[in-house]
Amino acid sequence: MPKKVDHEARRLEISEALWRIASTRGLDGVSLRDVAAEADISLGRLQHYFRTKDEMLLFALRHINVLADRRIRERVSAVAADLGGEPPPRRVLRECLAGMLPLDEKSRVGALVGAAYFARAVHDDRLSAEAQEGIPKLAEFFAGLLREAMERGEVVAGRDADDEAMRLISLVDGLTAYTLLGVQGAERALGLLDGYLEGLFVG
Repeated sequence: MPKKVDHEARRLEISEALWRIASTRGLDGVSLRDVAAEADISLGRLQHYFRTKDEMLLFALRHINVLADRRIRERVSAVAADLGGEPPPRRVLRECLAGMLPLDEKSRVGALVGAAYFARAVHDDRLSAEAQEGIPKLAEFFAGLLREAMERGEVVAGRDADDEAMRLISLVDGLTAYTLLGVQGAERALGLLDGYLEGLFVG
């Protein structure tokens, strides 16, 4: 058991080294040797934990997603505490979507790693399977929130929950890309998201 814990801790340390590189100079052309140097370990030691760059990226992306999920849950819990009960579906949806945007340094690094991963996944069936499995689950969760809001009469009539869920994911992905590229700032991205939600929900 101790060896397993140490093994996982080392993988996380390597992932954090990858994130530091992403936050300062991106991931284009970054090699396993670069990450090993940043993590202050030998290349051979790093390859004991990750045989390929894709394997390392996938692990880093999954861990970032876990952290992002935790951050979003904390935001929703904080809202529930402020309201003294379960927040309405619109508020939960907004907190989840806002949590996906690169609004601070941690989420920006996560978005950079995600962008690097998806760029490689387009040409790699094994890597693209992660998105093919994860995105439909996320869309289903968002659609469930929208259906609940529809039952409460809080969504504009004639909207399809499944279609809107995918539109929201696509909107956040586009806003994330242009924020990372510096086309717009984080506050502008959040404002555009809120503007779309204003048009989707009643009142």
